[in-house]
Amino acid sequence: MGIFNKIKNVFKKDEKKNVDVKLYDEGLKKTRDNFVNKLITLNNKTKKITDEYFEELEDILIMADIGVNTVLSFIERLKKRVKTENITDLNYLQEVIVDELFIIYVDNSILTNKINFNPNGPTVILFVGVNGVGKTTTIGKLASKLIKDGKSVMMVAGDTFRAGAIEQLEEWSKKVNCSFVKGKEGSDPSSVIYDGITKAKEDKIDVILIDTAGRLQNKVNLMKELEKMNKVIKSLIEDAPEETLLVIDATTGQNGISQAKNFKEITNITGIVLTKLDGTAKGGIVLAIKEELGIPVKYIGLGEKVDDLKPFDIESYIYGLFKDMM
Repeated sequence: MGIFNKIKNVFKKDEKKNVDVKLYDEGLKKTRDNFVNKLITLNNKTKKITDEYFEELEDILIMADIGVNTVLSFIERLKKRVKTENITDLNYLQEVIVDELFIIYVDNSILTNKINFNPNGPTVILFVGVNGVGKTTTIGKLASKLIKDGKSVMMVAGDTFRAGAIEQLEEWSKKVNCSFVKGKEGSDPSSVIYDGITKAKEDKIDVILIDTAGRLQNKVNLMKELEKMNKVIKSLIEDAPEETLLVIDATTGQNGISQAKNFKEITNITGIVLTKLDGTAKGGIVLAIKEELGIPVKYIGLGEKVDDLKPFDIESYIYGLFKDMM
């Protein structure tokens, strides 16, 4: 029995009871309807596994935003397996395709979706990403989740340049009922962060969520700004920040990958938050992020509601994507 069938058998038993599985199922509907239906159509019309079959499969995978380099190496691996195992049954090949896509994410991987919490003091989570990707909303949703998990949370408005950024974050702090620290618009972000962490330590806050500016068009200035922020944070909490999470809008596809590569050059990214995954027909970007960046996806956004930000789970993702295939 293949990997996917094992996942399917487990999830089928409690799909109706498991809220997260249902959310993945609903959130990946656009991708499933587009990507998976094309795979099914390809297999239904194919009589024999030929080079033309692999070419069409390659196009489908690239259109799903899995990434050209990832797809090319995947196709080569698939061809080798077809030849080695003498695969002629298209139904079995379909199962092999899903299993191999699963392996892309988990093979030789030390990636984890777990947040690294500091047991001895405030955990600092720095959020980076270009404007418009849903950074402020992500901070609000994560704050809500952490509070429900019993942790005290403080938001720090480190994006002091974008008009409205401070007010938006403050609105979220009121909505989820957590502490909030801000400075004046245009003030030095590092001084705001210094004040926030100092207050959080005094108040014995568990988790500090820090917003930052996303002006990627001036990488040198942004790098200096983030370096200064990190120095300030480390001067107050030695091993912080425990996490630097890059927020990417899934609907931007390969442009999101380019943003990630740029941010990776200027600061140490420990994880990805992929927003608006429910709004795209190209959910294969999850696999491209793993293969091209080597950074774990820690959270995904699967809807507009506060509870629709979920820790990324590869098995739920594979099930939500391919459940109609088997």
